[in-house]
Amino acid sequence: MLNLHHLRLFRAVARDGTLTGAAKALHISQSAVSTQIRSLEASLGHDLFERSGRSLVLSEAGRIALDHAEEIFRAADNLTATLKRAEAKRRALRIGALATLSRNFQISFLDPLIGRDDVEVILRSGSQDTLLRGLEAQSLDIVLTNLVPARDASSPFLVHTIADQPVSLIGTPGRLAGPMSVEEILATRPLILPTPESSLRAGFEALLERLGIVPKIAAEADDMAMLRLLARADAGIAVIPPIVVQDELEAGLLKEFARLDDVRETFSAVTIGRKFPNPLIREVLHAVTLPEAALQAN
Repeated sequence: MLNLHHLRLFRAVARDGTLTGAAKALHISQSAVSTQIRSLEASLGHDLFERSGRSLVLSEAGRIALDHAEEIFRAADNLTATLKRAEAKRRALRIGALATLSRNFQISFLDPLIGRDDVEVILRSGSQDTLLRGLEAQSLDIVLTNLVPARDASSPFLVHTIADQPVSLIGTPGRLAGPMSVEEILATRPLILPTPESSLRAGFEALLERLGIVPKIAAEADDMAMLRLLARADAGIAVIPPIVVQDELEAGLLKEFARLDDVRETFSAVTIGRKFPNPLIREVLHAVTLPEAALQAN
């Protein structure tokens, strides 16, 4: 086993270049330093120093050992500092966001932290599974998603619902010649849908099941930006939150044909219980109040 005390003595000798100087700095005898350096060399299987006149210089193995020793002591110092300030303040917040999540939503969530000199925000995107694994491994502090993770008695996840928004049937004005009911539109018109793994799609399919309708699917997309573009390209009637295409609705490029009252898109922040929680999590969750316009995808 590597003896960290021996390693610390080795670092002192390497920095001073003499046994005498290192012993004086450490307030121990020169013979004790010499004995313990020899023990370290024996455990590593290499001479760590070469004599040059009255000084000791590092051998090739010694230079490698010193590099690793510095890394070890830096890690130890970081560990000590982290645990000492864990109950006071942590100035970094590591956020994972679903790759298909609205960028505007992410920025709005971060708004309470943006511009603060005392906070560093680290934002990573990825799949739901990858992000939740990062949360469990404590490489992430919080995950933003519109896919609520499954929870049971053994689940470690804490789900904070931040906001939700209505969903409508939206297409180009010429798509319908006249007024039609929701049931008629769903049964007869080609639809642009979010992909099956989305929470929005799950709610929509539950609606279809209740109505006994088999839809005509013209296209599927896994993010709101592509659904918006497909609707503008007149690929069909999109199942989409109106806020996503607010500009197009106001300009008359698209039209809201019907509101799906039983279908909504939900935004959540997922955390995990920890002994030393990042205090920035509580701060940002308490501060976040998202206006409807902030939920627009882009």
